[in-house]
Amino acid sequence: MNILIINAGSSSLKYQLMDPDTGVVSAKGLCERIYIDGRLTHSANGKKVVKDIPMPTHSEAIEAVLEILVDPVDGVIKSTDEIDAVGHRVLHGGMEFFDSCIINDEVIAAIEKCIPLGPLHNPANLMGIRACQAVMPSTPQVAVFDTAFHMTMPPVAYRYAIPTEYYKNDSIRRYGFHGTSHKYVTKRAIELMGRKDIKLVNCHLGNGSSMSAVKDGKCQDTSMGLTPLAGVPMGTRSGDLDPAVVQFIMNKYGMSADECLNMLNKKSGVMAISGVSSDFRDIENSALSGNEDCALALDKFAYEVRKYIGSYSAALGGLDCLVFTAGVGENSASMRARICQNLEYLGVKIDPEKNEVRGKEAIISTDDSKVTVWVIPTNEELMIAQDTAELVKAAK
Repeated sequence: MNILIINAGSSSLKYQLMDPDTGVVSAKGLCERIYIDGRLTHSANGKKVVKDIPMPTHSEAIEAVLEILVDPVDGVIKSTDEIDAVGHRVLHGGMEFFDSCIINDEVIAAIEKCIPLGPLHNPANLMGIRACQAVMPSTPQVAVFDTAFHMTMPPVAYRYAIPTEYYKNDSIRRYGFHGTSHKYVTKRAIELMGRKDIKLVNCHLGNGSSMSAVKDGKCQDTSMGLTPLAGVPMGTRSGDLDPAVVQFIMNKYGMSADECLNMLNKKSGVMAISGVSSDFRDIENSALSGNEDCALALDKFAYEVRKYIGSYSAALGGLDCLVFTAGVGENSASMRARICQNLEYLGVKIDPEKNEVRGKEAIISTDDSKVTVWVIPTNEELMIAQDTAELVKAAK
């Protein structure tokens, strides 16, 4: 089975052609500079091809993708009929979607309804969907929502302590993001642990970071909120802070709300504290060279992640499994060790030798650790492909 995975941005479009049963990616690439001039970077058959192709809209980008997939030299399939379905990553499902679903007119209308909650991403995601429908009208299309996995949270976790009218009238609540990643690593953790009845904390740590508390395979709480700005400090995002900080900065420096939020999203986080970079590798190197601000940035990040692990363990009533995933979680042994320091009271014990692992599944806790600590590389594209295949097969 071939699933085409589409992740459409405002002026770009990422794609992969994947077998959902094996996880094998036969081709992948990126269309960028859509609306400007258009460039396609395509990787397949062990080589990379870059082509400048006019892409006045996302439709032309999709056409370019399909054309190169069937190209006699650079392609991997003989006909687009070999594409069984298309899985679209959609940022925000709001309160409309609790799971992935086959796209129809009602689904498109509901995604449009969620645009106020995802004003930058949902319109772009819709462009990708409509472009695929125009070029591949008979191919099933599936929407996979970044928020859906977290929709099992109880009201005590997702409601904000603000007047109820804002929840009822404007759907203001905690949603959470990175849901496809959290769903994938939860599924793998359950498979690896050999049972579903586990209390689990997922640490998706990278330039964007989020935490989730999971019980029996269902999300109970997550660190991001109405937007991806909440939670632990990230590469350039501030994470949690007193809302009055926004008012103070706006009043003192004459900023608009949009300008202040831009600062909190793009000029804050570990980049702001370190003064060096938003890349954790750069920060770690500078910290090793004696940069105290970089050392503080790393300590701050680890401290906030550790706090979430502790609070989620309390919310779950215990902890059986701790998972590290995403760029930093999968690859930084020093950050994992820093985070797990002082978590012995929860039963977390890291084995320094086992922890020296990068980018592959491994247990990094000691044999006598009460909590099993895993590194599980995330695979959001595989999760999208599997969701898509499952829905399409069920619909036949």
